[in-house]
Amino acid sequence: MEITAQQSGAVLDLRINGRLDAYWANHLSSKLDEVIREGAHRIRVDMAEVAYLSSAGIGALVQVNRKLKEIHGSFSVINPSKPVRTVLALAKLDTLLIADARPASAALPQIAPVRRIEREGATFEVFEQAPGATLECSVIGDPALLDGAGYRSEHCRKMRFPDSAFALGLGALGHDFTDCRSRFGEFLAVAGAAAYLPTDGTNVPDYLVAAETFMPDVQTLYCLAGKGEFGRLARFEANKDAGAITLTELAAACLDIAEADAVGVVMVAETAGLTGAALRRSPALNKFVTARNASPFEHPQIRDWLSFTAERAHAHRLALIVGVIARKENDALGSMLRPLGKEPGPAGHCHAAIFTYRPLKKGELDLKATVTTLFESESLLDVLHLLGDDRQIGAGESEFVRGACWIGAIENVAGAVP
Repeated sequence: MEITAQQSGAVLDLRINGRLDAYWANHLSSKLDEVIREGAHRIRVDMAEVAYLSSAGIGALVQVNRKLKEIHGSFSVINPSKPVRTVLALAKLDTLLIADARPASAALPQIAPVRRIEREGATFEVFEQAPGATLECSVIGDPALLDGAGYRSEHCRKMRFPDSAFALGLGALGHDFTDCRSRFGEFLAVAGAAAYLPTDGTNVPDYLVAAETFMPDVQTLYCLAGKGEFGRLARFEANKDAGAITLTELAAACLDIAEADAVGVVMVAETAGLTGAALRRSPALNKFVTARNASPFEHPQIRDWLSFTAERAHAHRLALIVGVIARKENDALGSMLRPLGKEPGPAGHCHAAIFTYRPLKKGELDLKATVTTLFESESLLDVLHLLGDDRQIGAGESEFVRGACWIGAIENVAGAVP
């Protein structure tokens, strides 16, 4: 069987020549997964030259139709040969799959973005979701205690993050400080979901998702917390020539789109590779710190406390990122922000939860539904604090292929809450 592809405007046409049996059904499924991952969400399969269609072939067609429908794409069979049309009719799938057999109501609505922005490296489609809305941000706890691993029970607070809140910092899921003492690590919370990476040696991320009246609690040592509405949604896709867009470039674009000096950002994006770090030991266990060696983040003991991505990791995954970004280091946000890349670029603090890949729906997205679907449908693989590595032989920056950014201008920053 041969498969040839041709782009026709927003639609990708795949022409199949030969038999679509069990062997070639796997080949077709792999090709369809590949083009969907590359961003093709409107696909037509020309089956004029297909002489045979088995049940395995039908299964491949139905599967991709369901996958594209879930992300508001479209799929159809066009120019079916007589054997193909006969088999699909007998299976009562002709009206589902064959374009000329569908009722007029099967056409998908076109969703037009409010604004289209071309930037070096990527194209953005911007939707106004809550015009005029702003965010309020607070620094909770004392991040300076991290350096000496000096957190005690009095520094821990139980926090609940409703749908309208987001946060990132050091915390754990559990009953109290004693329960979590050996497990505190990087966490993020958004849209009623919370995820963290325990530091007890398991290296398996854990999470809780709100349901009905249940709302997850996070035992928090310190965090950046925000509340309010995200005013804009920006869909982005890296240009073909560039292949990917860096975190710094995305951060600068978010600041410009929000027309603000500081923003809160939630992003769901396909990764080209992530650079970051995660704690390996809980900063609430002072047994690892001695008077001679008071700081766990000095060489060489830093290697026992932090794990780094020696090269970009988690390529071709889906990342849920929560962050606060500013055009420069912000006095009100104190030590929570660091340059994301080479200065004088934006400063920020971003945590990422990494999931198995799934294509995102086209057009405008609902934050709550998108986040909930990720946790319920995909596997949570890791949680990272994203960092740039600009050393000559370093891993560089985190990079992304396409995704969605919910952006909110930060109007007010509350002082650090001890």
